[in-house]
Amino acid sequence: MIGLSTGSPSLPASIPPNENASSDVSVPGTSSGRRRKTSHLKEVPETLAMRESLRDRCAQVAAKLDRSHPMTKDEMEQISRRMLEEADLPESYLGWVMVMISSEFWADALASVPPERRLFLLPHCLKHAEGCPAEYDQFGMNCKECGACSIADFRSIAEDMGYRVLVAEGSPVVMKIIVGGYVDAVVGVACLNVLEKAIDKVLLAGIPCMAVPLLSSDCRNTKVDEPWVEQMIRTPYKPAAAKTKSYVHLMRAAGLLFEDTLFERLAPRQRESHLGGEGGNAYSPGTRMLGATPSENGARPAVTPEQLEGIDPIAATETIALDFLARGGKHSRPFITLAAYDAMMGGDGTGADGEDVLNRVPDAVRRAALSIETFHKASLVHDDIEDGDAFRYGQPAVHQRFGTATAINVGDYLIGLGYRLLSRNMMGDDVDAETRVDLLDSLAAAHVRLSEGQGAELLWRDAKDRRLTPLDALKIYALKTSPAFEAALYSGVRMAGDASALIDPIRKFSRNLGVAFQIINDLNDWAGDDSNKLTAGADVIGGRPTLLWALALQHLEDEDKQTLLALAEPDCELSDRERLTTVRRLYEKANVFEMSLQLIDKHQARAEQVADEIENESLRRLLYFLVDTVLERPESAGSSEEAEQSSSPAVVKIGVVARST
Repeated sequence: MIGLSTGSPSLPASIPPNENASSDVSVPGTSSGRRRKTSHLKEVPETLAMRESLRDRCAQVAAKLDRSHPMTKDEMEQISRRMLEEADLPESYLGWVMVMISSEFWADALASVPPERRLFLLPHCLKHAEGCPAEYDQFGMNCKECGACSIADFRSIAEDMGYRVLVAEGSPVVMKIIVGGYVDAVVGVACLNVLEKAIDKVLLAGIPCMAVPLLSSDCRNTKVDEPWVEQMIRTPYKPAAAKTKSYVHLMRAAGLLFEDTLFERLAPRQRESHLGGEGGNAYSPGTRMLGATPSENGARPAVTPEQLEGIDPIAATETIALDFLARGGKHSRPFITLAAYDAMMGGDGTGADGEDVLNRVPDAVRRAALSIETFHKASLVHDDIEDGDAFRYGQPAVHQRFGTATAINVGDYLIGLGYRLLSRNMMGDDVDAETRVDLLDSLAAAHVRLSEGQGAELLWRDAKDRRLTPLDALKIYALKTSPAFEAALYSGVRMAGDASALIDPIRKFSRNLGVAFQIINDLNDWAGDDSNKLTAGADVIGGRPTLLWALALQHLEDEDKQTLLALAEPDCELSDRERLTTVRRLYEKANVFEMSLQLIDKHQARAEQVADEIENESLRRLLYFLVDTVLERPESAGSSEEAEQSSSPAVVKIGVVARST
């Protein structure tokens, strides 16, 4: 439980208290509950005086919070709602207040990070829109000090203090920079829409983060409270031990598994290969320029057929396989294994000395984590062939570069490597035979179930009858997606000791997490996927069975149902665009997007119920963390109207004043 009292501090005169409101706020440290829509709750307080008064109140509230663990977005929302109720202020300020409370929560932790380990994040929209000379790369805008806007001024202050500075939007690139080990804290400026997207993953991971919201969400020549930004940048460095638990060290440990020295120790190469073409040096799978800045350290190009010319053909399969294994992906499955092991060992990897703790993790545990990713990458190579996907991680898929036969063989090689990492005693291993057999049995079972789920999908795709029930779709999801979560969790728990009492809870949790995750993938398919170069509705075009399709068939009238089935016929004469437009219309008519969101909530609640009953606090918190980070809802559930609205930013209305008591 997180308890706080907001009754004692005196309030600024411009924010009157609500005398009828309770002075205690209790936030359950358990499940996160059903997600609520907050897009309409992003108004910015109208005047600077009101913003300053509210910020002071947020500091008073944050000072009473328990800082041993990071707050979830839902916990923060409850606290913010109570504060607004007590101050008798409109609910529309909720998003702004959440940002302020969060910033105050992390203020001391951020101060304990030296400026050279901080990242300063600026939005594109602060630029002067007319004639801006800045160029863009994969990490954002390369700002030039032209003096036309405040970006250069802020940047100069930050760089003089030693900050790394990035002009970009959103959290994915920020998470990559943090997990990559470049920085340990973030200060930023952004609109409330962007901050809401970033707040879950960045803050749940336990990353010290402060932000100043823009005064509007208009993407041209917007404004910000500039003195606040400068004050935030100039936060003085005060060395102190970290107080709040963080998963950052575990995330970094998962990524480090794939870098040169450690990777070679865990999975020694069996063949030596010297790549041809540019570079021509012996290939190392996890090469990274550790001293490089983020903008210098983009995605490493995939191995090409030209580079394999002249090397020993027997070494070629290993070279392609290790290249694909080390390149791309979030390494979420190795993270789960390492985090589950750490949780069962006391959870010290999330503490202030987490890096040192994780450096002492046995290599056998690291190999178990590495093997999970190896199996996952093998399935991706095969899936891309079976689904006809041309890209993976923003680059041509393995079968596109080397042909289908070679790609199948590379996937098979990765499967063999995954089992080899667990089945053999290597230097530094100290795993008893029973544990090793349990791990192999768990992974073999996961492999079989995944193949069954994929097989059912392929049979449906190639069948003449395109009917599908929601129950059948959910069964396929449970087989295709859940085993990976289950194997990753079980491997970490089992490496820490007897896991017999947790087998059933892990299975139930993983099944519901995996199903909900796959439904979210269904919804995301209607927004496209930039990293894999997918277009909206790719599942329909590819003939893959989805819950959306099954729900539509269940709820449409006969005439519309026949229309939908006809769109899946191979002799359908409509263009892809026409097919997708019709499918979207029928999906909306059957209300499948909203029903899918309700099913996500249902399976999330079941996963959280399992987590609620886990006695080990560190493991229980890990399960909550996985729910909150894995089950990230799409912004739009697929509605064509919402999709059109989301393409242009909403303007935050300014003009609501505080209600008087």
